[in-house]
Amino acid sequence: MAAISIRTAPPTSLSFFSSSLFTTPKFQSFSKPNSLNPPNSSLSLSISCQVSTLPILSFTGEKIGETYLDLKTAPPDTARAVVHRAIITDQQNKRRGTASTLTRAEVRGGGKKPYQQKKTGRARRGSSRTPLRPGGGVIFGPKPRDWSIKINKKEKRLAISTALCSATESMLCVEEFGDKFEKPKTKDFIEAMKRWGLDPKEKVMFLMMDVADSVGLSSRNIGTLRMLTPRTLNLFDILNSDKLVLTPDAVDYLNGRYGVDVDIDNEDDEEEEGESEQDAGEE
Repeated sequence: MAAISIRTAPPTSLSFFSSSLFTTPKFQSFSKPNSLNPPNSSLSLSISCQVSTLPILSFTGEKIGETYLDLKTAPPDTARAVVHRAIITDQQNKRRGTASTLTRAEVRGGGKKPYQQKKTGRARRGSSRTPLRPGGGVIFGPKPRDWSIKINKKEKRLAISTALCSATESMLCVEEFGDKFEKPKTKDFIEAMKRWGLDPKEKVMFLMMDVADSVGLSSRNIGTLRMLTPRTLNLFDILNSDKLVLTPDAVDYLNGRYGVDVDIDNEDDEEEEGESEQDAGEE
């Protein structure tokens, strides 16, 4: 009797970097309509909408409301590949590629024959800069090179929004607290984190539209904390954090930049027009 093998579907969890951010969240999934496919079509869409509700906490730690994230996300079967490609691209593009070694033709000296060819009982030697001797050249050593690789802008945005969607269970929203610190004091900031249910020993990422000087000075001595703005938001810090803290303005920014209805092509055109106007002004 022939054995029957049963193939099970791959897990939907996005375990990556052993981070708790890639646990499978409980989302309300809404498919994006496609006019090219009939309503009963079995074709899966490449991008879906993930809606998640976040509590809004006051500076004292009390719940004062709720907000939501409505971001694009990749399907579970391709999400890990998209995020992996984006993080590898970011890490590889950071390599400077300045490692360099000298070959035997580039090492200084070695023009004179060390000793005569015969009658010494030793192996014949034509140069003291041979790779077989100390101080000689390096065989197939590293040379300066460009390690950068390209990734599509839409793919990178989809990776960031997918990572944010997978982190919603470890995410909370806090009201603007930039004016709550009269003077920089790390102790006060740690107490505020504890009121919000955050452990200073865990990796926490704050995303704010603007970091006040008192907040930046109060938090910079906490080694496990990252204070980011939309300009410095990156995929590695999202994956490497245990908790994510947003402000209401940051939530609106994420919905406006990574939402389902965002047209990246139009945004690119606007950015190019803005850059051209800026270059014309400089000239």
